Amino acid sequence: MAVHKAKSGKKKAPTEGSGGVSRIFGDVANKTSQAAGRASAFMLAAGVVLVWAITGPLFQYSDTWQLVINTGTTIVTFLMVFLIQNSQNRDSAAIQVKLDELIRVSTAHNSFVGIEHLTDDELEEIRTKCERRAEAEKASEESVKQTGKKAREAAERAVVEKPHSALELVLPLII
Repeated sequence: MAVHKAKSGKKKAPTEGSGGVSRIFGDVANKTSQAAGRASAFMLAAGVVLVWAITGPLFQYSDTWQLVINTGTTIVTFLMVFLIQNSQNRDSAAIQVKLDELIRVSTAHNSFVGIEHLTDDELEEIRTKCERRAEAEKASEESVKQTGKKAREAAERAVVEKPHSALELVLPLII
């Protein structure tokens, strides 16, 4: 964990930018999201709810009994939102870096690297242009297929109409 020294010589607490707090939070978020996604975590949560429901008659369905589950689920939900968002952000960033690298080393347009930083309107404009380009390429491919089909038909007709011997080739020239 990185610790900075202030000018006065005193140690400052690690900052989010220094990687200390951020790294710890990232590690906790990663481990928690992995654990929360397992069947055993679901079974544990279902067990807690089941125990809570069974104890309802014991506590005569009191306000405190209801407050326990409401408070517990609210706290867990509140904390999980941040952990899940952190995991999503990290996954998205990793995927974006991988895509950028694939674009960089391929024949794809390098101008697409970094477009995730554009506004929604700018992204929509690029998406529309890409769709138009894809439609034009599709129409072009269809035109090439039709031209190829016509060329094959013409070649087949030429084969059917072509003379079969050298004599047949020379005879029209002599006559």
